[in-house]
Amino acid sequence: MQVGIGLPNTVPARGPRTLLDWARRADAGPFGTLAVLDRLDYDSVEPVTALAAAAGATERIGLATMIAIGPLRSPGVLVKQARSLVEVSGGRFTLGLGVGARHDDYAAAGVDPATRGAVLSTQLAHLARLRGTEQSTMDILVGGSSGAALSRMARYADGYAHGGGPPRAFASAATKARVAWQDHGRTGQPLLWGQGYIAVSDPERGQAYLRDYYAFTGPFADKVAAGALTSVRAIRDFIRGYAEAGCDNLILFPTTLDTADLDILAEAI
Repeated sequence: MQVGIGLPNTVPARGPRTLLDWARRADAGPFGTLAVLDRLDYDSVEPVTALAAAAGATERIGLATMIAIGPLRSPGVLVKQARSLVEVSGGRFTLGLGVGARHDDYAAAGVDPATRGAVLSTQLAHLARLRGTEQSTMDILVGGSSGAALSRMARYADGYAHGGGPPRAFASAATKARVAWQDHGRTGQPLLWGQGYIAVSDPERGQAYLRDYYAFTGPFADKVAAGALTSVRAIRDFIRGYAEAGCDNLILFPTTLDTADLDILAEAI
């Protein structure tokens, strides 16, 4: 299993050099991938922009959206952005897509959330038609826990992106992803990506960020915050649990801008 780190593009109060400095340090570390989250109606840097900047500041580390909310973009714009990131990164880009659950993002984009499933299916079908061509050298992941999401993953994508939680939650979702894969007649196995949050250097501040970021979920935001990894031992146990559950690539997202967490994660790995 590879372990990657998140770029803090959704952590507020970033400085003008924060993301570039973070990307360079991640590129020098033991991480396999540098990944971003996607929010529109929030204090954040747009994910494609963040990864394009990171591509220019790094040389070897993989780049990924984990995940981008596909239906906030038109199918043509999404494909153009993805192909552009493949080019400027030298083929290091993995495109993770999902429908998202925040209606405020859809309102900000002027997109009807009721159409999001159909729009994502259209986008994935368009991307699938490019598979095997010079324009498409990236892996595609689909996130979500519904039957429809798993069906889209199995029909169009290379793998599944899990939304987070303890290893047992990932293991359950991975089993469903494999079943959907087989039900659609796919050979081999889907790629399985997972994620979590780290808050070692300043747990209180990190957990406060998570409660704010997930405030739209109501009381569930407290559960997300409580699940943040706040010690090296917790990080190592989490990594071990995901590896045992069959995860191929685990992304651990920062909850503060303190680069000490980047160093702590590197040591834990």
